[in-house]
Amino acid sequence: MKIGIVGLGMAVMPHAKSLLDHKSRVSVAYAYSPTRERRAKFAERFDFPLTDRLEAIVDDRSIDAVLILAPPNTHLELVERFAAAGKHILLEKPLEITLARAERLVSLCKAVTLGVVLQHRFRPAATKLHDIVASGRLGRLVSASASIPNWRPQSYYDQPGRGTKARDGGGVLLTQGIHTLDLLCWYAGETSEVKSLWTTTPVHRMETEDLACAALRFSSGALGTVHATTAAYPGFPERIELIGTKGTALLEGTSLRAQFLDGTSEELKTEAGGGGTGADPMAFPHDWHRDLLADFLDAVEQRRAPRSSGEETLKVHRLIDRILRSGG
Repeated sequence: MKIGIVGLGMAVMPHAKSLLDHKSRVSVAYAYSPTRERRAKFAERFDFPLTDRLEAIVDDRSIDAVLILAPPNTHLELVERFAAAGKHILLEKPLEITLARAERLVSLCKAVTLGVVLQHRFRPAATKLHDIVASGRLGRLVSASASIPNWRPQSYYDQPGRGTKARDGGGVLLTQGIHTLDLLCWYAGETSEVKSLWTTTPVHRMETEDLACAALRFSSGALGTVHATTAAYPGFPERIELIGTKGTALLEGTSLRAQFLDGTSEELKTEAGGGGTGADPMAFPHDWHRDLLADFLDAVEQRRAPRSSGEETLKVHRLIDRILRSGG
């Protein structure tokens, strides 16, 4: 399979490493950036063909898929061009900057495979918890909550466009919290009711929220809470707690503990390094990206939906939209 990379900014590193790991299955035809400096910096690390012309990827019929790593507010127009050209799409999160644009984007991909980079679904502990929930070992969920105590220094938000509605679409929820909230939706389903508060704390100078709190009622009847921030110095592991009629499970970072009323338990700890919860948002291994890429390649070949499909990702976008609309 031949793939083109669109965007060579901060997010490209784990993807490029993953593409090299899967070089027996996929080759990079072009790596595109309109910025000469970014192309030069990328070329210092990776020996992929470079281009400053997006049309080179759009018009090349030999290219099967594109990996889009451009800013969120450009996703809809890029996906529209590449889907019309018949190319499968692996898209960095979020889908887009508003729910309406995200829904439009997904609707454009009926004839091609759309995968979204929500790599936390490929953490071994997160996958194991999904298997536990799906098997019924926790019983009926009565509570599902998430805590996302991240840290970002002011220098992070001083970068042009960072944390703005125009480019990013939002703050902690859409940019950082989306990974953990996606897992929450994966386990507990969608919400039927949300009551929330959110704000920009004195810790940061930014346009959008750096702290959000919400009470949730899921469609299943389960209750839960969300607490998400980038003001929690120096950053701590994200946490998901599920309480069921047959047991309780705690997913903390890359570790899982589950205990059941029948006296059994499950535990999984992985030494996977940091999770990007602190000052360096890229402080994590590329293992999860590598597995996500493998699933995307399998999905294209098998003509099935990826684990992180467009339709799946709309669930977390709807949750974030409800939190932002309810609070303020």
